[in-house]
Amino acid sequence: MTQVAIVNSGVANLASIRSAFEFLGADVTVTTEAHTVATASHVVLPGVGSFAAGIAALKRSGLDRSMSQAFERGRPLLAVCLGMQMLAEASDESPGVDGLGILPGRFTALPNDVRVPQLGWNYVRPTASGLLVGGYAAFANSYCLAAAPQGWQCAWTTHGTRFVSALARGRTLACQFHPELSGEWGLALLDRWLRNRSVAEPTTAAGAGAVGRGTAEAADQADIPGPAEVTRRIIPCLDVRNGRVVKGIKFQQIRDAGDPATQAALYEAQGADEIVVLDIAATPDAQGTRLDTVRAVRARLHIPLTVGGGVRAVDDARRLLSAGADKVSVNTAAVRDPALLTGMAREFGTQCVVLAIDARRNGAGGEVQVGGGRESTGIDAVEWARDGVARGAGEILLTSWDRDGTRIGCDVPLLEAVTSAVTVPVIASGGIGNREHFVAAFEAGADAVLAASVFHDGDDTVSGIKQYLKQRGLAVRQ
Repeated sequence: MTQVAIVNSGVANLASIRSAFEFLGADVTVTTEAHTVATASHVVLPGVGSFAAGIAALKRSGLDRSMSQAFERGRPLLAVCLGMQMLAEASDESPGVDGLGILPGRFTALPNDVRVPQLGWNYVRPTASGLLVGGYAAFANSYCLAAAPQGWQCAWTTHGTRFVSALARGRTLACQFHPELSGEWGLALLDRWLRNRSVAEPTTAAGAGAVGRGTAEAADQADIPGPAEVTRRIIPCLDVRNGRVVKGIKFQQIRDAGDPATQAALYEAQGADEIVVLDIAATPDAQGTRLDTVRAVRARLHIPLTVGGGVRAVDDARRLLSAGADKVSVNTAAVRDPALLTGMAREFGTQCVVLAIDARRNGAGGEVQVGGGRESTGIDAVEWARDGVARGAGEILLTSWDRDGTRIGCDVPLLEAVTSAVTVPVIASGGIGNREHFVAAFEAGADAVLAASVFHDGDDTVSGIKQYLKQRGLAVRQ
């Protein structure tokens, strides 16, 4: 059995990448020990968050030398997201901090005329056949490598600027995106890396037919041009209480809607770009989100997962990330203590921090609600969104309290006001009932749309909505 050592640099969500390799049939060990890395057949360097913190953690454990030795000896080495950045010489994120120097070049910030961090799916376009093939991948980055180093097979992606999204050389693969969160396409890439196969060779992964289909589809699509922009995301929301999916109207009249892991897997199969799990009882009942629910969903899922509910401290967020969340949503606690956003961003990076805002109409604007919509704060929703981003939020989840569960459409004026006020991605939520409502939200500036009833009640599917959006000229991941 293939032995995969996943390096724990202290700045990574390890659950999703571990789950992906276990799905592919590998024997996985998460480690901080240089000896374990030296004896494993395959080495993975994942990471999210700060460049300086990641490099410091590697050096403390002597793992910086282990990475260099793995590369020099030609052992299979995979670096993901921040892991790819740490392979480089340096990053503008942390001036004065040297990277591992395996990749020539320096990472620079994405341009400020696009949403940053880049969160969502974008097209990866390789320049040659081999390990890398064209397809959609899940990104969560604020920095990029602008020039391709000589001697490496390269793939490119565009977000405000054209940048290197993947590099391959020998048995080393570096990905700016998250292959473990990129569905069948990403699993197929990981499988090829594990088994040292090119796209022309058949794949027989332990994960069964899904990965084989992903490889064939990726090979077929290698020459199909992709979009030069982040695609619009469709996000099913699983409101959870006591381990079950529930749905209500304006956070009331709650009814059962199924098992979270089963529902999440169903929506991924339909083409969902992300899943959000919100424990609606955690904050009102002064509890934390059930970690067993998060683990169960992560075990079935190979796309990004956002989890919220009951997050009161940085350690609460850390537990959710360890259980399998890729991003953590915080609402009431951030209003009570805005420094929580800064603390989470410092520990995990802004791309992990989602500021959820429940806004109730108050004249021409929106007023922030907390405690599951039970308490008005007097805080203006637009100003809070702007302040939250300044404090470290990398994404806004904006829910219209007045429209939640009503299926009458989103609050377009409020959405337009918030998207105009911030520079990070915005998810629109509340009132989505038909396909035209998705179009209206995207035209109002939303980067993603979250919905529940329309999916839980079986009135529509993610794939059907995406096909409609594509016909309307909106870029979606098919």
